[in-house]
This record gives sequence, C-alpha cells and structure tokens, in this order.
Amino acid sequence: MCSELVRIPYSWGGVPIFGVGVLLAIWAVLGWGSLAFAVRRYGWSGEAWGLVPVLLFTGAAILGLPKLFPEGLPVRGYGVMVLAGSVAGIVLATYRARRVGLHPEVIWSLAVWLFIGGVVGARLFYVVEYWDDRFRTDSFWQTLGRVLNFPEGGLVIYGGLFGALAAVYVFLGKNKLPVLAMFDLLAPSLLIGLALGRLGCLLNGCCYGGPTDLPWAVTFPRDSLPYRDQVDSGQMYRFRLTADPATGAPRIAQIEFLSTASKLGLKPGDAITRISGVPTPTLGVATSLLRQAFESQQPLRLEIASGRTFELKPVAATTRSRPVHPTQIYSAITAALLAWFLWAYYPFRRRDGELIALLLTLYPISRFLEEIIHTDEPAVFGTGLSISQNISVALAVGVIGLWVYLAKQPRGVTWPDPPSP
Repeated sequence: MCSELVRIPYSWGGVPIFGVGVLLAIWAVLGWGSLAFAVRRYGWSGEAWGLVPVLLFTGAAILGLPKLFPEGLPVRGYGVMVLAGSVAGIVLATYRARRVGLHPEVIWSLAVWLFIGGVVGARLFYVVEYWDDRFRTDSFWQTLGRVLNFPEGGLVIYGGLFGALAAVYVFLGKNKLPVLAMFDLLAPSLLIGLALGRLGCLLNGCCYGGPTDLPWAVTFPRDSLPYRDQVDSGQMYRFRLTADPATGAPRIAQIEFLSTASKLGLKPGDAITRISGVPTPTLGVATSLLRQAFESQQPLRLEIASGRTFELKPVAATTRSRPVHPTQIYSAITAALLAWFLWAYYPFRRRDGELIALLLTLYPISRFLEEIIHTDEPAVFGTGLSISQNISVALAVGVIGLWVYLAKQPRGVTWPDPPSP
C-alpha cells in the first residue's frame, strides 16, 4: 500500500503556483490559445467543443485546490494509476482507430468526455453509497473536499461504466458517429483502464477482500481501511457483524471455523443486544464498542437475544491488518484478460455491437464472483447480495435484449479491421 506518493506545495520560493499563480497564467495562455487554434482550424466542431469542458475543469481545479487541500496537493497512487489507465486506453483506441481509417483526433476529443463522465459517474456512485459513513460533515467545505478528493480513492467501477457510456453516447450523437461501432472500438480500452485502476486500489487499500491464509495474501497498515474495517466489524475476534435487514440491529454474519467464538457456541444469525454491558440498538453503536474494546485491550463481552453472554479474551493490537485476499490483483488480472480477449476478437466480429455486448456479459459474471470474497460492500435491498452483485445480475439479464437485437441485424460492420501486413 502506498496511498500518497508525494505532496506538492502551492508555492515555490515565495512564488504562488496554484490558485492565482503561475499555473493559472500558463492555463490561460496555452489552454485558451489551443481553443482559439482549434476554432480557427475546425470551426465550432466537436474538436473545439471537446476542449471547453476540460479547460473549465482544469481552471476550476487550479483555483480551488488550495482551498480544498490547504496543506499541499497530495499525489495519490490511486490517482496516478487511474491516469495511467486512461492514457493506456486512449493509446489502444487511437491505434485501432488508425487501422480502421478513423481520424485519431476523434478519439482524443472523445477521451475528454469519457474521462470526465467516467470519473463523475464513479465518484457519484461511491458518494451516494457511503454518504453517511464517509462524507457527511457539519462543514460545507470539508464535505466538498471529501467528495472531490477522488485521487485518494473511492470510485465505483459500475458508476464509472455508466457515466462513461452516457458521456460517449452524448458525444457520438453530437458528432453523428455510429454508436455500436464506436462502443466496440472502445471496449478493450475500458477494460485495460480498469485493470490499471485496480492496481491503484491496491496502492490505496480499498476494494479489499476477506481474511485468508493463502500464501499470496496481503496485509495493510494500521491506518488503512481494511484494518479499521476488521476492528469495527469484529474480524479481529474471528467473527463479523452485519446489520439486520429488518431492524438495523447488529447480528453475527460469519464466524471462522475453530475460532474462540465458535467454540464458545456463538453462531451466525445470533442477534447482539449488548457489548460490554452497553445496549447495541444499531450496528453503528456496536462497531464503536468493538473498537473501544480492541483499543483498550479489555475482554469483549457479547450478549445475544436469548440472554446468553460470551466473553472473548483481549486481542493484541498489531501494526498491520490480518491477511486478506488481494482482490485488487484478482480484478486487475481478470480485466486485463478480458481486454486481451476483446482486442483479439475485434477483427472477427460479425456485427457492430458484439464487443460491447461481450463486455456487458462477461464482466458482470466475473464481478459477481469476485464480490463473494469482498468485504467492503454490505448486502442491500434485502437480497443478501452487495450492490455490485445486484447490478451484475441486472446487467446480465438486461444484456440478453442487446444480444437479441444484434441477432436480428444483418451481418456486416462499419469499420472492418484490415489484416496485418
């Protein structure tokens, strides 16, 4: 884990860099000069309009960063890998565009929409999912800072996929480009970007898996999300709490085989009514009490609905989390393999839309299976499945309609891929 790579100061030798400083002057000259050149060369076409949102976004970032991060601009490993994934995806799409006779500038203009739409969608999904736990504060600026601090981590892949697809659809409509053919061209790029982004998750310590004794397991430091989650959910004591879907009260979700808790007779499904003598009407109260017991090194007393009390010995505090599945690496490998498969399949497609249909078929299956060993997303909607698993099921069912539509179309593609020399 390497969440923060470096922190950039806002001034150098007394000269302001961010805010009203050197970068803003460079942005004004180069950015708007590039827009003027594009307008002069192409008129107000897609190429010129594609520069406007990125210029506004960049200018707002230069002005607002000192307010949002007063101690300096943190360069996060997660953000660097997201950027690397975006660049890799653009390079792949540009190469394919040249092969099929599409001007590469279309890809670069589209990349702006794709990046912004993907990041906004992924971040919005994450903020909505974790609003109460990780974002809501009494200070507007503090809340806004947390919401905008996506380089630190916190992008939900499905939100990014929906945001990117929506942005691409709008761009293609404005520029009268074939929708399914363009989605096919971009499909491998989306997955290679995901593969590199998942390595960013590993650096950030998010999207982690459950405890395991496998030799390739990984551990995370004390200030990481996996460590805090293991303390708050009871995994340091070899069980895991969850909220009852009906009442929101804490109950035992899992107990590890041959753990002290299992030997004492604690079972999955037992409702926890008191921890160390304090009532636990909600999961939030229970997690707070678990944390207090762990940090104070006091015995943990659990009382269940039947009135039985179980006392567990103190667990010694450690500097790192318990070993967990490196689910980020699993996801990166899966996405890279899917990207390679779609890239290789592209010349053999019979109809426009087959690649995006394959992506929407294969990725939900792999994501559903990966979620089985994830522990960072709770079950929702009373289904016993995480939100990502619910979306995976919905996509797997919904893509059937796309396959039926494609089967009714005549064979032939908009951009045949010529054979390699």
